[in-house]
Amino acid sequence: MTLLATFKHISSKNADYGAAEQYLTFEHDEFTMKPTLDETGRLILREDYRIATLNCGEEDFAVACMRANLRYGKNQKREDVKSHHYIISFDPRDAADNGLTVDRAQALGEKFCAEHFPGHQAIVCTHPDGHNHSGNIHVHIVINSLRIEEVPLLPYMDRPADTRAGCKHRCTDAAMEYFKAEVMEMCHRENLYQIDLLHGSKNRITEREYWAQKKGQAKLDKENATLAAEGQPAKQTKFETDKAKLRQTIRNAMSEATTFDEFSALLLRQGVIVKESRGRLSYLTPDRTKPITARKLGDDFDRAAVLTLLEQNAHRAAEKTVPIPEYHTAETNRTERGKTQKIAPTGNIQRMVDRAAKRAEGKGIGYDRWAAVHNLKQMAATVAAMEQYGFTPDELDAALVSANADLHSSTAKLKPIETAIREKKDLQKQVLAYAKTRDVRDGLKKQKTDKARKAYREKHESDFIIADAAVRYFRQKDIIKLPTYKSLQAEIEQLTAEKNALYNEYRANKERVRELQTMKSNLSQMHHGEPSRQKKHEQER
Repeated sequence: MTLLATFKHISSKNADYGAAEQYLTFEHDEFTMKPTLDETGRLILREDYRIATLNCGEEDFAVACMRANLRYGKNQKREDVKSHHYIISFDPRDAADNGLTVDRAQALGEKFCAEHFPGHQAIVCTHPDGHNHSGNIHVHIVINSLRIEEVPLLPYMDRPADTRAGCKHRCTDAAMEYFKAEVMEMCHRENLYQIDLLHGSKNRITEREYWAQKKGQAKLDKENATLAAEGQPAKQTKFETDKAKLRQTIRNAMSEATTFDEFSALLLRQGVIVKESRGRLSYLTPDRTKPITARKLGDDFDRAAVLTLLEQNAHRAAEKTVPIPEYHTAETNRTERGKTQKIAPTGNIQRMVDRAAKRAEGKGIGYDRWAAVHNLKQMAATVAAMEQYGFTPDELDAALVSANADLHSSTAKLKPIETAIREKKDLQKQVLAYAKTRDVRDGLKKQKTDKARKAYREKHESDFIIADAAVRYFRQKDIIKLPTYKSLQAEIEQLTAEKNALYNEYRANKERVRELQTMKSNLSQMHHGEPSRQKKHEQER
């Protein structure tokens, strides 16, 4: 499972709503999902978590959900989906780099739940750690599938029943796309790390494959421990699932082949048959009767990606037949070295401590000794970085000016896209609000007399206020033909993907500026140095 910010959904048919709260507040075995018990057979409370309920009044989440189900006569059958479980997992680096705390994540989760699941009884719980102590803070949002209040028509809803009290929440593909876009937008807004959630992944690992790998690795570790105790060497230390082995086999074939026929032949030698149907690839292994589609393996294995890589291999092979001599001088080597490092900065240099200033603040001898060691380490790291980049002090200043220009440029690119996304979302809300009043507006046309029309407008005054506000908005924006919800959503997703790519560029430029500023500060402190103890004594006198 990736450790970057992700969004996941699980539907549950379990009628015991208390089980969800129990899982969130008590420790559970990550393999069996059964609660962990102490020596006396009691449940063990999780060490740290934050939890809150929404729309439950003074009642417990489970009690409130069961009362609502009885009131509306819903969720009484075994096959009914009783609850929906959404999980927002943040990047582990957010805690150290961006100040993300459990309390802040809980507040973000509660806000996300209130905005996107209004009218549902919900429980929001934040845990400070993930599986294997990965350190990724994550938020669980569990909602009763039944809606207890009338709510506005939200962008991911496409049926009138999606807004009514007594109807159930539907997690459609369109809804998941919308939620992922909103999670990305939230991460951008809060200055947190983020990846593009809207466009697949190179290796698509499902929940089932993830747990198969975990259980297989645990079993293998146990067997290796037994062999070690008997003094025998371990044959294998890393467990791989069948899909992981297939991915590696396909990658090896892709790296060697230059044509699709060659690619198919290389796979056939390994017992894998590649099939193409309707422009899509699938792979059949000897132990299976049904092929595995490229979509289930990852984006790197679909037809377009495979053909692109094969074409690159063909060009590379053609270039090798006609080698071009290259001559490098010390200056070009230094330039190339500087360009490479600009793309991938080390980012491990910290500012040196002003020991004199800290002593003046009242820091003790223990802190001063630590600061002396810290400064020596940072001096060595700074000198190493200067040599690695090939910078002179003047070139460092020029690089810092260039890095600041790149940072301002990436910031300038982000702002118009952010404005466009905000405007598209505002338009989408107005379009949805106007569409919701269609039945009321059509009802007005059916009224025959002025008296009837006046009475009808007074009866549906709130709907006409919403419709009139939407019409004023359209006139202000000079919108004659209203766009459809799907077209607006597609535009928002495209803009969000563009923003995500630019945001990653912005963070890289920001890190570059920080590193160069730290190097410059450290160099300045190294050149000026600290006053000697004799001078300090003279100054103190």
